[in-house]
Amino acid sequence: MYHIPIMSSEISQYLIKNPDGLYVDCTFGGGGHTLYLLNNFRNIKIIAFDWDEASLNEFFKNKNEFKGRVVFIRDNFKNIKKNLSIMNINKVDGILADLGVSSKQLDDLNRGFSFNSHILDMRMDNRNYLTAKEIVNSYSYEDLVDIFYHYGEEYRSKYIARAILLYRKKKIINTALELKAIVCSVKKIRKKINPATKVFQALRIFTNKELENLKILLSDAQKLLNNNGRIVVMAFHSLEDRIVKQNFRQNSCCGVYNIITKKIIRASQKEIAINPRSRSAKVRVAERINV
Repeated sequence: MYHIPIMSSEISQYLIKNPDGLYVDCTFGGGGHTLYLLNNFRNIKIIAFDWDEASLNEFFKNKNEFKGRVVFIRDNFKNIKKNLSIMNINKVDGILADLGVSSKQLDDLNRGFSFNSHILDMRMDNRNYLTAKEIVNSYSYEDLVDIFYHYGEEYRSKYIARAILLYRKKKIINTALELKAIVCSVKKIRKKINPATKVFQALRIFTNKELENLKILLSDAQKLLNNNGRIVVMAFHSLEDRIVKQNFRQNSCCGVYNIITKKIIRASQKEIAINPRSRSAKVRVAERINV
């Protein structure tokens, strides 16, 4: 399966206020959340965004299941406002953003996200020029330290950056396997978490400008939602969740949003047992106040 959608039932309950409304799925992936929503709310329509070519292929593969109720746009959600404007759409009834990397992206060794990949790419959109390989082979020591620390919260960022520069003097870092080995040479294995996890996270986030794109989406969402429309965001690490939390709070103080989830919503133990990757999912919901 391309991706196992997380908390589909909970998300649908929070997202759908208008059973005849127009909704945006900002991160279509394999279409799991979209298909669940369509099957449970027969009169809604969805505009789906994703910049991954693999996601576009999944859409066409399952096009008949969507029965003409989904429009797919291959673009990053940071451009949601521009694309909706082109379609003469000014308002929508709800916005969903699942910020997690799909299971297929993580497991596909040809994408360079996996520790065991024989390449080092990490681009969500292959039309972008910047790759993780270019970053680790050409960025300065100071830049690498900054990326690992601020985008991965890696406390040994200086040691890892220094090890990368020493390795670069001998040969180019071509694969994720090589990068993992470099990180493991200066960072001990603890528990079951791979020592390179935070470095790989940092490179992926920086390569794809994930935090910057999220901030743009959140800024535009408040202008695009109808009165009583809701935005549902599922984050998977503290950097994303912090940005969402701060945005919702600021808009709540300004009288733009009513925060629906005073505490984050997490997957049930039953779901975690079936899909362990749901363990780190954090869902927040806000509702546009009548203006």
